[in-house]
Amino acid sequence: MASNPPGSCCYKGVKHEGQPVGSISTVKDFEVYTSYPADKSTDYAVLLLTDILGHKFQNLQLIADQFASNGYFVFMPDLFHGDPVALNPPEGFDLFKWLSGHPKETVEPIVEASITELREKYKVKKIAAVGYCFGAKYVVRHLHPQQNKIDVGFIAHPSFVEADELKAIGGALAIAAAETDTIFPTEKRHESEVILKDTKLPYQINLYSGVVHGFAVRCDLSDKVAKYAKENAFLQAVQWFETYLKE
Repeated sequence: MASNPPGSCCYKGVKHEGQPVGSISTVKDFEVYTSYPADKSTDYAVLLLTDILGHKFQNLQLIADQFASNGYFVFMPDLFHGDPVALNPPEGFDLFKWLSGHPKETVEPIVEASITELREKYKVKKIAAVGYCFGAKYVVRHLHPQQNKIDVGFIAHPSFVEADELKAIGGALAIAAAETDTIFPTEKRHESEVILKDTKLPYQINLYSGVVHGFAVRCDLSDKVAKYAKENAFLQAVQWFETYLKE
């Protein structure tokens, strides 16, 4: 495995201030948050695959809007059929029981349907995908431009990614990693480096000091080190897409 299963660090954090500007609609049997760029273009899309807090978590909606303000049409599906984990849930919450209710067999069809919707309804030219924690696995699994799936990928503090899934990617992948992260620790990061090097595909791994798992979504923005890491990880994704999506 190139990253470990999720833990309690996957739902702890701080809610960020701001007013999301996107909208929620329904595709087949799941909801989706969409956010358009200023010119309403859908040529280049960001498929945003969330952590376990889901598509209605304000921090993630604000991030989606940030990608839209950088010129991308953003499509953020509900991976959990209305059953996300709450931010900082009460003591006694059983994460692994919750995870057992959201296996690959229920998540994968949502990702597939989202890609189909982007290709067929919105007529996107290319799809970039962003995966935070839980969502990272599905960015990796669908990073196959030759198969008309995801063209370019970016993941932050990934979880549940299997080594064989990483070995099988077919496109450029960037990773934002936290210095302190039991889910994606040093040995898993180094294992991923070796795998990515062997793919002969473009890759980038940025390691951010002074932060923990979840920093790209749920960090305390009053901490200037964490704020810098979050903002820089976002810019890492945008620059990666500008280079490898719009070439």
